[in-house]
Amino acid sequence: MEETVRSQYVLTLSCPDKQGIVHAVSSYLFMTGCNIIDSQQFGDGGTGLFFMRVHFSAEQPVTAEKLRASFAAVGASFRMEWQIHESAERMRVLLMVSKFGHCLNDLLFRTRIGALPVEIAGVVSNHTDFRELTESYGIPFHHLPVTKDTKADAEQRLLDLVAEQRIDLVVLARYMQVLSDDLCKALSGRVINIHHSFLPSFKGAKPYHQAHARGVKLIGATAHYVTADLDEGPIIEQEVARVTHDVTPEQLVALGRDVECQALARAVKWHSERRVLLNGTRTVVFA
Repeated sequence: MEETVRSQYVLTLSCPDKQGIVHAVSSYLFMTGCNIIDSQQFGDGGTGLFFMRVHFSAEQPVTAEKLRASFAAVGASFRMEWQIHESAERMRVLLMVSKFGHCLNDLLFRTRIGALPVEIAGVVSNHTDFRELTESYGIPFHHLPVTKDTKADAEQRLLDLVAEQRIDLVVLARYMQVLSDDLCKALSGRVINIHHSFLPSFKGAKPYHQAHARGVKLIGATAHYVTADLDEGPIIEQEVARVTHDVTPEQLVALGRDVECQALARAVKWHSERRVLLNGTRTVVFA
């Protein structure tokens, strides 16, 4: 007999921590004929907040809209910020890139082979270097040049594109333009960036060459949400690689590209699977 394929959903929530939250959630799922596949939770003693992600299946046909409507009373009783989505629902992603294409290439390939559960709706760049690469994947390429005088217009065109294409997530895959405060606020919690993060850190031009001159032994990269504070948004993922005295600046650059790709890909995957919850200036990641 052919097994019935049941719809699966993901519930994420955060709220003030108190007794009874897990019981209320599991009771709701039991009463609505749902079965918990996986559940993760975290109570932050520092902030007094509770976080939870539940992956569950519905034993009887039901829509996400009906689940949201019936869960609303539970959410209100615990002052929850919560969401329910179908687990098969793929986020629509917009990639942004400038002159360095390693992260772009990595995300495009991972998506094609099914390693990233997203739908890439387009690529935006202030240059045209990666038009051919993007279009080879059958993905629209949007050239939005940016100058000091055109920055506001370019950002408005970007917002229009996000709205028109129903974009869920914007990924700065080595996009080398600083986003304005207004744009950061408009897309709050929906933009992920990647940048090098040496131990110790080196800012400015040619960071890998600076690191080589100082003889670093660890290099790394940080994927984080974008805020108005440059490169200081809530961190989602970090990756490091150990190096020795005999590496050249060019080898550091190559290693840096690898760790940037790895950290960014994991951050995008976890966000798209709704495993990342904001906790003030930090994140809770149910990986």
